[in-house]
Amino acid sequence: MAQKIAAKLGYGWRLLATGLSFFSFGVGGLLLWVFVFPVLSLLPGNRRQKVGRGQKTVSYSFYVFIGLMHRLGVMTYEIVGLEKLNRPGQLIIANHPTLVDIVFLISRIKQASCIVKAKLWHNPFMRGPILNAGYISNGDPEQMIAECVAWLRSGGSMIIFPEGTRSIPGKPYHFQRGAAAIALQANAIVTPVTLTCTPSTLTKTERWYQIPERRFHLTMHVGDDIPLDEFAGISPKSVGVRRFTQYQQDYFTQQRELYKHDGK
Repeated sequence: MAQKIAAKLGYGWRLLATGLSFFSFGVGGLLLWVFVFPVLSLLPGNRRQKVGRGQKTVSYSFYVFIGLMHRLGVMTYEIVGLEKLNRPGQLIIANHPTLVDIVFLISRIKQASCIVKAKLWHNPFMRGPILNAGYISNGDPEQMIAECVAWLRSGGSMIIFPEGTRSIPGKPYHFQRGAAAIALQANAIVTPVTLTCTPSTLTKTERWYQIPERRFHLTMHVGDDIPLDEFAGISPKSVGVRRFTQYQQDYFTQQRELYKHDGK
């Protein structure tokens, strides 16, 4: 009986802590937009330098947010291979199991751009970080690819989810070709990052309040760089893009099987 009561109290606390975490995330984004970014914009520097400051600010704020969720007992986490990240001209491709994973990735990468859904540009809680960190809209696919390629060629780093949306638990991966096209056009350093979340939570089909019976454990395994030579030399280029997309899909499918029992 005492064990059941303790479990219910623990669940109730984590539900409250999850709500508090997301409330803090929204308020934090609004405060950054109203108070922090206007001050940063007054500092001297060109567009690239200002975007860099914005990305560092977002990275640090996300680091604080992940720390908050950890301290409140909502989640635990583990990182393997962090030293392989934070390199100029690096394209980080990752699977997308949970809503929190993009926040987790950015919290560990001090300066990185990413692709953002067009509708989020009108979200008052997200607009400030999106604009000031120079994130790229997916509203126009051709323009999106061109901007991503230009950013990587200029020495910037990027985070892309080749699926384009969160994974559906138990369903096969279905990768889009955008990440492959960007990588091959930019001739970028491509580094895969495998993310696992145990137990599954904050998926595409779950609301924030549908929390698991215990705190979730998020793991990040950074793989070795993927050589592009065998895909870059294929003609026509569309075939190389298609084959590289399939390679990514197969890679992450294998990694999911390898790490599916990870967690605490």
